[in-house]
Amino acid sequence: MKMHVLDLGRLHLDSNIIVGGAVSATRSAPAQTTQWIEIPVSGYCIDHPDGRILFDLGCHPKAMGPGGRWQEHLQEICPYSGGEECDLPNRLEQLGLGPNDIRYAVISHLHNDHAGCVEFFRKTQLIVHEDEFSAAFRAYGLRQKESPYVLKDMAEWAKQDLTWRLVERDEGDIELAEGVEILNLGVGHAWGMLALHLRLKELGSVILASDAIYSRANYEPATRLPGFYIDGKGYKRAVDRIRQIATRHHGQVWFGHDAEQFAAVRKSTEGYYE
Repeated sequence: MKMHVLDLGRLHLDSNIIVGGAVSATRSAPAQTTQWIEIPVSGYCIDHPDGRILFDLGCHPKAMGPGGRWQEHLQEICPYSGGEECDLPNRLEQLGLGPNDIRYAVISHLHNDHAGCVEFFRKTQLIVHEDEFSAAFRAYGLRQKESPYVLKDMAEWAKQDLTWRLVERDEGDIELAEGVEILNLGVGHAWGMLALHLRLKELGSVILASDAIYSRANYEPATRLPGFYIDGKGYKRAVDRIRQIATRHHGQVWFGHDAEQFAAVRKSTEGYYE
């Protein structure tokens, strides 16, 4: 089994979205301003004897700009940047692959920066939490423009004969293939979160947490809530589960948008992890 780390561009946003209250005014600094920061967007391609697996599908290549896929408020709150090389189809092409070469795509949740390229994977089993699927298409049906779900993306999904596999709320964790386990985390950051637990020869146990844990600052030394979440208790419950699994397996936790951590890992353009 090999894991390729895919650099899928950057988001720019207020630091308080990553850690709630990261920057706040005080008596001695009443004019304290927030920080506009840059965070990575990532995906992971796993070469497995039972078939290739993708974890998270990044942003749509045409997300930004007038007439772009993203609603105006998303383009304002968390604008995306990345050259063409960062588009998921192009990252796969750099590996000699195309969407039809992917057997499974595990989507941690369906927000704008994690499910943007769903429509390209027409021969892939798309795995997502059932509550997340319901929430996304409710937002689509009600035309909720201030939702984190991209309405234009979902309009394309609805036109296509895609293969969805919905993880049920009480289903438990799922062994997708040897050494690859889907963690069913439930409600927290989103209505239904999935993470991926890998056992690699080189790294040992690795948990790809996605937005269940944005960054190390949300995880250590104690859990800190982000500025955006659906259920605070559910968020903390997911962090506790990930922490317990990592402790039990002496594993690493790879966070969803940690710039420092992501800068230190080996990208697909540099090699892979076994």
